[in-house]
Amino acid sequence: MPDLEPVAPPASGEVAALVAVQSTIGTPQVIEVARAMSHFGEHAQGWVAVSALGALAMPKRRREWVLVGVGAVAAHAAAIAIKLVVRRARPNHPAVAVNVGTPSALSFPSAHATSSTAAAMLLSRATRSRLPLVVVPAMALSRLVLGVHYPTDVLAGAAVGAVVAKTAGCFASSQEEKRR
Repeated sequence: MPDLEPVAPPASGEVAALVAVQSTIGTPQVIEVARAMSHFGEHAQGWVAVSALGALAMPKRRREWVLVGVGAVAAHAAAIAIKLVVRRARPNHPAVAVNVGTPSALSFPSAHATSSTAAAMLLSRATRSRLPLVVVPAMALSRLVLGVHYPTDVLAGAAVGAVVAKTAGCFASSQEEKRR
C-alpha cells in the first residue's frame, strides 16, 4: 500500500484572504517590488536613511526629519515587543507562497506595517504633505503578496504604527512649546 501524504485542509478565513491576494495580484513583477519594499523596511532601516537624508537636506526642519527615524525605530521596537508576547506563527499553509525570507517566525503584528505607518505619518508632518501616506497600504499589501503575514497582522501593525506616530508627534509638539 503506498504512503499517502496528508492532505491540507482547504484555505479558509485569513488564509483564504491571503491566497486571494496572492492569486489576484501576485505577479512576478509585483513580487519583486514587494521584495524591494521588504528589504527597505527591514528593521526600519530604509526609514532611518530617509530620515537622515531629510535632516541633512532640510536643516530648518531637522527635528521633524529626525522624528521620522526615531518614530520608525520606536514603532519597530513596539511591534517586536508585541510579537514576543503574542507569539503568533507566520502563515504556514501549502496554498500560501512565501516569497521572501524573514528574521523571525513571529507574525503579529507586522513590524513592516508598524514602522512604515509611523514613518509615513511623521514624514507627512515633516513634508507638510499627505502624499507619504500612500506607502501605508502599499507596504501592508506587500506583506500579504509575500505570504509572510495574515491580514490582521498588517492591520494591527498599521494601528500600532499610527499610535506611535501620534504619540511621537504630540511629544514633539510639547517639546516645541517648551522651547518657545
